[in-house]
Amino acid sequence: MYYFQRYVLGVMHYAFAVVLLFLLVNNSQAFLDKSRSKTFNTQEIERMALTAAVLETKFGEITLKFFPEVAPKHVNSFIELASSGFYDGTTFHRVVPGFVIQGGDPNTKSEDRSQHGTGGPGYTLEAEFSDIPHKRGTLSMARAANPDSAGSQFFICVAEAAFLDGQYTVFGEVTKGMKVADEIVAQPRDGSDNPNERVEMKVKIVAPEGN
Repeated sequence: MYYFQRYVLGVMHYAFAVVLLFLLVNNSQAFLDKSRSKTFNTQEIERMALTAAVLETKFGEITLKFFPEVAPKHVNSFIELASSGFYDGTTFHRVVPGFVIQGGDPNTKSEDRSQHGTGGPGYTLEAEFSDIPHKRGTLSMARAANPDSAGSQFFICVAEAAFLDGQYTVFGEVTKGMKVADEIVAQPRDGSDNPNERVEMKVKIVAPEGN
């Protein structure tokens, strides 16, 4: 009788785990579909345009403004992720002098550097390419080979990078703190351009008054 009860409990636990996994997968897919298909009205665009983000690092702060008029899905995703604390504790895992500083990978919260640069939020965004150029201070979204593979990783140009124009989604720019970006990009780094010492960030969203 004892073993039968253990067997029944085991089956019940397994069934519960299967149901839970099913719900998680379906909810994730629903969130993905919502993120990829969401549209924004004029008021939402205006509100995002008035919203700022502050990246807090050990070298100082970098303030960002957004371009929701050309990349509303990317701006909305960044704001939602930052508001949830997603970026807090992540690092700038790629620094290339004369080019960019890149961060936003949740895998960088781990000390396992072999996984840095491979993570994301669990969904991807459709490309929102525009004619806004990649110049010093540009905020753009990193991606894999597929144009629609952007997730949470972003980069800030420390110099003009015109060869990226029309191929990566520009969704904002730095309004204050480029000297901080310059200090980050100058950090000693390994063969994968990952700084030898962690450069962590905390991202604070500054919403417009009355919102």
